[in-house]
Amino acid sequence: MTRRISRRLLLAGLAAGSAVAARAQDHGGHSPSPAARPPQDPLATQFGGPFSLTDHTGKRVTEAEFLGRFMLIYFGFTRCTDTCPVDLPIIAQALDALGPLAAKVAPLFVSVDPVNDTPVVMAAYVANFHPRLIGLSGNEAELAAVARAYKVHRRKLTQAHHGNGEYTIDHGSLTYLMGQDGRFLTLLPHNSGAERMAGVLRKYIS
Repeated sequence: MTRRISRRLLLAGLAAGSAVAARAQDHGGHSPSPAARPPQDPLATQFGGPFSLTDHTGKRVTEAEFLGRFMLIYFGFTRCTDTCPVDLPIIAQALDALGPLAAKVAPLFVSVDPVNDTPVVMAAYVANFHPRLIGLSGNEAELAAVARAYKVHRRKLTQAHHGNGEYTIDHGSLTYLMGQDGRFLTLLPHNSGAERMAGVLRKYIS
C-alpha cells in the first residue's frame, strides 16, 4: 500500500512540476518569439516507448503510425465513472479550440481494461467525445506493457455494490503529450481545463 501511494504521489508531483514549468513560460518577464519552443522537459526520458495495440476500427497500430504528429495520450476505460468523463471532454474541447492546428495532434484513448474494452466497445465510446479521438485496446500483455512504458498504475477493484464478476479499475489520470518523434514532451494533470490544455498544446505545435 505504501509503495502504491508513494508512486501515485510521485506521478502527481511530476504533473505538478510540468504544470508549474508551463505557467512560468506563460508569465515570464520576456515574451517568447513566435518561433520559440518550450525547453525540453527534464522528464523526457521517463515516459513512453513502443507499443502494439488495436484501434477502435480493428486495425493493428504501433507508435510508428503516429510519427509526424503530436500524440496526446490518456489512459482509462469505457466503464469509468469519475476521471474519464471529466478529462475526455476537456481533450475534445481543447482540440476544437486549436482549430486547424488540431490536425497535427493524434488524440489517443488507451484502455486499461482488456476484458471489456473490445474495438467495438471502444468505437461506440470514443464517438461520444470527438470524431478524431482514437481508441486503443489490446490483450492483458499488450496493455500491461504500454502501462509500464508510461508508468500508469491500474488496479482492479471489487466494491460492495458489485455483482458477481463486476469490478472497477483504479487508474492514473494524467494526459501525456508526446512529440512528433514519439518522445515525451510534458504532462497535463487531471481536470486541467480545456483552455489550459489548448494553451499548452499551442506552445509545442504552432
